[in-house]
Amino acid sequence: MKPFDVYPLMQVTPVKAEGVYLWDEEGNRYLDLYGGHAVISVGHSHPHFVERLRDQLEKIAFYSNSVRIPLQTEFAAKLGQLSGYDAYDVFLCNSGAEANENALKLASFQTGKAGVIAFTGAFHGRTSGAVAVTDNPKIVAPFNSGHQVFFEPWGDLEAVEHRLKTEQIAAVLIESIQGVNGIQVATSEFLLGLSALARKYGACFIVDEVQAGYGRTGKFFAHQWTAGLEPDLIPVAKGMGNGFPIGGVLIHPDIKARHGLLGTTFGGNHLACAAGMAVLEIIEQENLLENATRQGKFLMEALTSEFSAISAVRGKGLMIGFDLREAAAPFRSELIKNHRIFTGSAARKETIRLLPPLGIQRADLEVFLASLKKVTEQKADPIKP
Repeated sequence: MKPFDVYPLMQVTPVKAEGVYLWDEEGNRYLDLYGGHAVISVGHSHPHFVERLRDQLEKIAFYSNSVRIPLQTEFAAKLGQLSGYDAYDVFLCNSGAEANENALKLASFQTGKAGVIAFTGAFHGRTSGAVAVTDNPKIVAPFNSGHQVFFEPWGDLEAVEHRLKTEQIAAVLIESIQGVNGIQVATSEFLLGLSALARKYGACFIVDEVQAGYGRTGKFFAHQWTAGLEPDLIPVAKGMGNGFPIGGVLIHPDIKARHGLLGTTFGGNHLACAAGMAVLEIIEQENLLENATRQGKFLMEALTSEFSAISAVRGKGLMIGFDLREAAAPFRSELIKNHRIFTGSAARKETIRLLPPLGIQRADLEVFLASLKKVTEQKADPIKP
């Protein structure tokens, strides 16, 4: 038996990691500008993170949700404090797909309806319901195709209102920033318009913060760049556990979830909550939201002004996508093979995604920019080897 390869593999085997760096079997050091799909939020092997998990392992690592778990209460309170959503409840699960799946179930229970409005370019996960609201036919099996999902154009409020008028819609679901689709940032006008329409027609407004949340953009959640926005449900994951599997749904106080509506065996276990607490404590103690804003501004300005090979730059904070004037894959290969820098791909073939740990410093970004300059100049000049 061998493991099933879920992605095309980079020809690198990391065996050690610290901060924003990884090392392979031969001792070569790599700069991590991708964070393993935006998961590494507070840095690899952060001492406080390691200590929190070690201490918890020595006490109790797991028991089911059939007993009181005080760490859940502690974690929920800290999450509410830092996010500004202290009046909400949080349902803890294990992944972003689960978070979206359970948010959709809550919306359907709340409204008594089945339909969902999602958007072109969306990616919400790979479980059954999450796949159904993801705009990628390649990953929709016949089993997934029975859901009532309507994909509307990104930014088109008129199309959304028409659908809300003509269908029984339980939820309007949107990523505050579409990550897989190349870092497409929802405007404040669009988000506020969707919220108002959902409320008008009795649907729940779900803002997926799985990739864009947890400080990545310089706000705790990316939708908080839009003043006055208050989603009904907020799915979260990725940076929430800095590599330990944890996800959740923040639930508006107007949404009532009785016992039995949602359930999970592993979600919110002792070790997961310890990981989640460590992340929140590090974000607060090291001012990582401010750092994400500062370093992201520097990086976006440099990418915009210093590279003729780049045609567009999008993003907020340390969630950045930039388009090259040709396919990005050869550039990414060159960066990892000869410059030892991890970057991310996107559904758009010309896009490179940058999702580094939130504590990255300007000196690290300057190393990347110098390498990118060499790679783009080399590709532009076919005479060079």
